[in-house]
Amino acid sequence: MFHSGGTQQPGRQYQIVKSHGRAALPPANKVPQQQQAITNQMQTQPKGPQSESEHNQLAYSTQAGSSLQDWKAQLKLSPMDTRYKTEDVTATKGNEFEDYFLKRELLMGIYEKGFERPSPIQEESIPIALTGRNILARAKNGTGKTAAFCIPAIEKIDQNKNAIQVLILVPTRELALQTSQVCKELSKHLSIQVMVTTGGTSLRDDIMRLYQPVHLLVATPGRVLDLANKGVCNLKECSMLVMDEADKLLSPEFQPLVEQLIKFLPSERQILLFSATFPVTVKSFKEKFLQKPYVINLMDELTLKGITQYYAFVEERQKVQCLNTLFSKLQINQSIIFCNSVNRVELLAKKITELGYSCFYIHAKMLQSHRNRVFHDFKNGACRNLVSSDLFTRGIDIQAVNVVINFDFPKNSETYLHRVGRSGRFGHLGLAVNLITYEDRFNLYRIEQELGTEIKQIPPQIDQAIYCR
Repeated sequence: MFHSGGTQQPGRQYQIVKSHGRAALPPANKVPQQQQAITNQMQTQPKGPQSESEHNQLAYSTQAGSSLQDWKAQLKLSPMDTRYKTEDVTATKGNEFEDYFLKRELLMGIYEKGFERPSPIQEESIPIALTGRNILARAKNGTGKTAAFCIPAIEKIDQNKNAIQVLILVPTRELALQTSQVCKELSKHLSIQVMVTTGGTSLRDDIMRLYQPVHLLVATPGRVLDLANKGVCNLKECSMLVMDEADKLLSPEFQPLVEQLIKFLPSERQILLFSATFPVTVKSFKEKFLQKPYVINLMDELTLKGITQYYAFVEERQKVQCLNTLFSKLQINQSIIFCNSVNRVELLAKKITELGYSCFYIHAKMLQSHRNRVFHDFKNGACRNLVSSDLFTRGIDIQAVNVVINFDFPKNSETYLHRVGRSGRFGHLGLAVNLITYEDRFNLYRIEQELGTEIKQIPPQIDQAIYCR
């Protein structure tokens, strides 16, 4: 990954130092003489069947102890992530992933993925999800929600049963690809088959794939409902339904599809709802489908603690010039620049390229294969700046993004929240800059009030420490 003047930001590493409760033996010279004499006598006596079995048991327990350490020693860990983290992810109860009695192979995947220890949302949801209870969880963007449901989902899958046992629903194709990748990485030491299916891809290929074993399915609602209606996607043994970005999945666009889809699931099923915002639509869905859910609310405030928010008051014709100044003054690792329409996304990307900066763009009207390529390349650091429509606001996790620029200010607080949440991922620091025109001034005030946050006027110089530590 490239940086403009900063050093390479390392991945995370899990330092495994854990006591296994073995009592320390007293020094030889402290053993009472009588006990020493008995010990000497036992050592000179021939071993009977009982002493031999005890000897084998001792040898086995020593071997088991060493094998416990061996699997940890063989993990392929990334270097430790030394970047500053805010209390959005550090204010934990001090639990470790091992405290949840997960399969060793899953633990291996967790540590090799770079997860050090559970974040607050993971501490709250993993043990409850493992009991089979319904969950309604609300936590900020970028605090580890995906792993909070992927880990218990993978743990509960029976690898020997050839059936879809977990369905994860997400609202966008990019989020489906990202979530399925997380599931594959976490379960790489297990024999779990993960499949992703979304609109815009070959239906025939998906049908062929479903004839092979699939344990965990990540999907957008329209495509999986189509496959279920065709009788190809059998969800009769799917005992867990996860809805990520649940507020979007329960919008008028998706809710009818989701409710139809639930009819294909068994009556004894577990439903987990995760989102940063829960509008009124969630309440009616909860009353209909979630009996006595366990409610998790980690939203004492809506915006991430590590994100500093500024506005710059500009005229429409000054916006490109202002953006050029930001590019030259800020230490951008990677940035996402949001526009309010498809047309403006393409026009702005062209302008940025003409200014001499590397730039990709993405929006919903592009071919799916093209969208996938842009998403993949940007995530892998092939380009520093991405111009996007609101397609890219939900759940997209690119750790290197430290700056979000609202070239066009959003119309509502929910969109604003999701946009700025693309920076400052997993408790790291980030910067959000909003270009505000005269027409946007009331929106700015309203969004500040609704989110209970402060968006300050941009200073002449921005201290790098607030978004690059």
